[in-house]
Amino acid sequence: MNAFTTGILQRIHTTESDLRKARETGDEFLAEVEQSELEDLQRLAAEHGVDVRPKVA
Repeated sequence: MNAFTTGILQRIHTTESDLRKARETGDEFLAEVEQSELEDLQRLAAEHGVDVRPKVA
């Protein structure tokens, strides 16, 4: 795995966590910001061929 892939996957993971926290605390504005960030990261990953789907064991 190269540095770009590692970095984008880590940023997606962090953003997903931040989004969950925003939703849990009822911070609708922050949840919208985090959702937009997540969508941007997922789009960027897809443009570069990075599979962001959860791994099925």
